[in-house]
Amino acid sequence: QVQLVESGGGLVQAGGSLRLSCAASGRTFSSYAMGWFRQAPGKEREFVSSINWSGGSTYYADSVKGRFTISRDNAKNTVALQMNRLKPEDTAVYYCAARSVAAGGRNSYEYDYWGQGTQVTVSS
Repeated sequence: QVQLVESGGGLVQAGGSLRLSCAASGRTFSSYAMGWFRQAPGKEREFVSSINWSGGSTYYADSVKGRFTISRDNAKNTVALQMNRLKPEDTAVYYCAARSVAAGGRNSYEYDYWGQGTQVTVSS
């Protein structure tokens, strides 16, 4: 069982940066792949980024590639999403998710545990 708590959301102007963090409970964090998803009002939840168990393999949605960076610290049971050059279309609730396998995935159904989400609002 893994519990996830996101933090770091907020309001930022276009072009600014935010860093999201996700703290995970449990002693087997390093065996989980982790992902970030987001959901804007009236839209389906979409994949943002994922990272494998070791941090050696990462994936990004095309819409955030080159602007967002995912990382993890297995010693601290945390995963982070550094978001730079934010755009108004990045506005959404961002969710951290854990997958009970080593490799990251791009689909929400592949993930077993979810955080409660943190709001990111980018003003133009």
